[in-house]
Amino acid sequence: MSFAVDDFDFDLPPELIAQHPASERRGSRLLHVHGQQLTDRQFADLPAYLRSGDLLVFNDTKVIKARFFGQKESGGQIEVMLERIADDTHAIAQIRASKSPKPGTRLHLANAFTVCVTGRAGASGEFFALELVDRKYPDDSFWELAERHGKLPLPPYIEHPAEGADETRYQTVYARSPGAVAAPTAGLHFDEAMLAHLDEQDIGTAFLTLHVGAGTYQPVRVNKVAEHKMHSERFEISAATADAITATRAAGGRVIAVGTTSLRALESAGNPDGTVRAGDAETNIFITPGYRFQVVDRMITNFHLPKSTLMMLVSAFAGYDTIRAAYAHAIAARYRFFSYGDAMLLEKNQD
Repeated sequence: MSFAVDDFDFDLPPELIAQHPASERRGSRLLHVHGQQLTDRQFADLPAYLRSGDLLVFNDTKVIKARFFGQKESGGQIEVMLERIADDTHAIAQIRASKSPKPGTRLHLANAFTVCVTGRAGASGEFFALELVDRKYPDDSFWELAERHGKLPLPPYIEHPAEGADETRYQTVYARSPGAVAAPTAGLHFDEAMLAHLDEQDIGTAFLTLHVGAGTYQPVRVNKVAEHKMHSERFEISAATADAITATRAAGGRVIAVGTTSLRALESAGNPDGTVRAGDAETNIFITPGYRFQVVDRMITNFHLPKSTLMMLVSAFAGYDTIRAAYAHAIAARYRFFSYGDAMLLEKNQD
């Protein structure tokens, strides 16, 4: 079946867009989606849906302070959102300005340092390539300047500026590898006590790293799904995680991706026998209905934006009609949506 982007649209009441997290990480709701069977639970009930020998795979990326405000040399106001730091002096970014800056334009950011726009970047030229050209301390890198002068990059649909609580709650409790500019939000529901409980129940945990870029919020600008070009993201899967997946497969356990980023990394490195290749690589995998999953058996995810590539991914995983029904139910039942919202546990469509 050929899909149009509008096939993944839905009407969402604005008041269902979560502006703040639940009072406790595990305090969100959980919708279990098993074909047309939809069950309303609390996220704290998740262990009841798992069994000894299962393996949860988490993305341990850490969100960096990637948003900057500043001026062009002409004085025009700009906002810069880092997409990826390539090395100490180079990055690619989104730039909001009254006019797109041309190559050679210098941008003064946070009253602290200056970058030069060297060109366009990204699959469709949607980003700008930046070079660090002036800063107070010559040894400062993009990483250090982001930590010192950047702002936490909350998603565009969250209407308040980043507050003290966001510094903690817009990170997973297991975040340890800096580089993301958006959180892997399915993992925000897990706290230390739940991770300890999973360990006590002999439910395995493993970690990979995929640095989520701001491209995750980029709209799909074509009408035919097949014509969309995915942005690229870098990921790394350790030998320990690859071995854990192999052992889980051999013992008859289930591999459960915590979030779409974990799933995309696992499927990008997947083998036909359900194991994965260790190492680091780039992925621009675009998962749409009809995709045959090799590695992931179940997934935990939040609710996604209308007409987004992530709506297409979950429709591929659980089934198009199943996801349409699940979202209609979630809206009617007043679930909270997007990054700070509630979660789903999806069973893989077996058709």
